[in-house]
Amino acid sequence: MFIVATLDDTVSIAPHLFNEQLSTIVAEELDRKLANTIFQELGLCVCLYDILSMGDCILLPSDANFHIKVKFRYVVFRPNIDEILVGKIRSSSKDGITVTLGFFDDILIPSTKLQHPSRFIEAEQTWAWQYETDDETHDLVMDIGEEIRFRVVQEIFEDTAPKEMSNNNGSMAQTTNDDDKKVPYTIIGSISEPGLGLRSWWTETS
Repeated sequence: MFIVATLDDTVSIAPHLFNEQLSTIVAEELDRKLANTIFQELGLCVCLYDILSMGDCILLPSDANFHIKVKFRYVVFRPNIDEILVGKIRSSSKDGITVTLGFFDDILIPSTKLQHPSRFIEAEQTWAWQYETDDETHDLVMDIGEEIRFRVVQEIFEDTAPKEMSNNNGSMAQTTNDDDKKVPYTIIGSISEPGLGLRSWWTETS
């Protein structure tokens, strides 16, 4: 579920921090800059793991800050395809179920990836697995807040950086469009196999 990625960046240190321990300030600045940020094709940055090396502090003209190149390792959330995760149901709609891990909310289990057969209960805005026994069918309702076990089947990265276009006067300007509504990182899950779905459906040994 988590990986440790090796990255490099330039950290800017303000003058009022010059008397502080350099490694501590660099670590704090890296976390301030990167924590809870999505890196394209990498995942969700969680926290600094360690600092591998730091270059010399450089002063640039017309800038009172120190600038220092840093090589470091960062803990990143990016589960493997086919990895089994456990989260909680956050919401439901006709499109499927959204799941949260507490620190990451953009998980979708599409309606096509639910246990089969399942039905959407409009009045309650919940999904139910229509579990069939020898003589009858039971609605196993998937309520909000329930713990759910799912398999990761796909990940989707979207570039949500502002786009630039030329104005009538030939200058460049940032634009807002449908890309602003895109989620930068989405995980697609599935519960369409035995042992997956609400944890309450299965015994610990199944």
